[in-house]
Amino acid sequence: MAFKELSVVQVREVLRRWLHGDGTRRAGFVAGVDQKTAQAIIERACKLGPVREDGEGQLTDALVMAVEAAGAPGNPGERGETWGRCEANRVFLTKQQADGLTLTKTQELLVRHTGKPMPYRTLHRFATRELGFSQQGPTVRVDDCAPGHEVQVDFGKIGMLTDATDGSRRAVWALIFTAVYSRHMFVWLGYGLDLQAVIAGCEAAWRAFGGVFRVVVPDNLKPAVTTADRLNPRISDDFLAYAQTCGFEADPTRVKSPKDTPRVERTVRYTRDSFWAGETFGSLAEAQTAAEAWCERVGHRLHGTTRRRPIEVFEAEERPALLPAPTAPYDIPQRGDAKVGRDNHIVFARAVYSVPDGYRGEQVDVHADQAMVRISQKGVLLRTHPRQSPGGRSTHADDYPEGKKSYATRDVAGTIEEAAAAGPSTGEYCRRLLAGTFTWGRLRRGRHLCGLVRRFGADRVEAACVRALAVDAVDVMLDGATPS
Repeated sequence: MAFKELSVVQVREVLRRWLHGDGTRRAGFVAGVDQKTAQAIIERACKLGPVREDGEGQLTDALVMAVEAAGAPGNPGERGETWGRCEANRVFLTKQQADGLTLTKTQELLVRHTGKPMPYRTLHRFATRELGFSQQGPTVRVDDCAPGHEVQVDFGKIGMLTDATDGSRRAVWALIFTAVYSRHMFVWLGYGLDLQAVIAGCEAAWRAFGGVFRVVVPDNLKPAVTTADRLNPRISDDFLAYAQTCGFEADPTRVKSPKDTPRVERTVRYTRDSFWAGETFGSLAEAQTAAEAWCERVGHRLHGTTRRRPIEVFEAEERPALLPAPTAPYDIPQRGDAKVGRDNHIVFARAVYSVPDGYRGEQVDVHADQAMVRISQKGVLLRTHPRQSPGGRSTHADDYPEGKKSYATRDVAGTIEEAAAAGPSTGEYCRRLLAGTFTWGRLRRGRHLCGLVRRFGADRVEAACVRALAVDAVDVMLDGATPS
């Protein structure tokens, strides 16, 4: 069975959902792993101490990293034996579908045909993905959730803006948050919708709403949903980590399924026509201020469906039910990869960081926040550094190649100490050699003396230094010379 590396975020999410009472299937689904992997994670964690009754506070970084370091069997991308049986009977299943048989009847006939059991869930997943099976039924009106439970998020381009400061003309995108229960809205504007913009929009929404909803339904935003699958969508690690920090659960919609987000499906057009059309803004900040005023204004309208005023319903019933809003700005992580140079350093975000010797020419993974930069390879942490501004450099003392540290750091004392280890006369010779005004040439002579020790041995160099000091001949022989 192939091995699949698990991220710390996935491990934490499995344990978080389990502590909240979810089963292994649901916990694994949210975290993006299969049920067996989720069960293995929980079993390993239970050996380290957490119990369901004690809540989420048990999920310390040390515990999660210990569970993650233990490895994880299984791979949600692999196909099991029952899937292979479906594949072997593809022609049979295609015929049943063409004849209009229900999937339940098809399951019964397949069991009779093969003489082996067939789980309905596996058959349904195979028929949906491989045979284009779908069940189209009548549309039903779904009940609204409890106050403060769910907010649906839609996005779209709403127009162009010419910035008065530099004259540039750029497209403006909108993130539109709609509280499902009250229908109260918040609009966040930006020049793009990368991870930073999406999280900035969420942070602004929590401030405007005065709290965090328990479930956020993003309409397959790329920074939030890496794999938009109708059955098993994959939430990005960075957005999942943000959800864990705020305490909400992300529940992506299906692709091309507007009925999954009926409360926000037409809000982009509504925002474009009611707020943006016919207006002129001098900057994005000015447009954002106008958008927030517009949201409050339309919140007082009589909603066409609920026949209630959204902002009044929100203030009276929904705001008190929200989770507490974050008290500090979220530190958005940065991820990337880099190649280790010949000098044992990488370049990340225009700053330079050292890597232990032995990785020259290899690719490494980099994870950074505002305070720290973590360099790893295949899940193994190699080095951590304080975050540097562009143009900065952080080099760990142990990352220099052997014998190069003293020279690279202009360490005169270290060079003398290294020479003295070969003998007292060698140390005195080096000290006199490096005395006076420091220059690179003098340090190179000292490093060359240490090289002679490694090349010819301490005893021979010590004897040569004794004779040289006796006649006050302080200099280093040229390459190729042999101490007599």
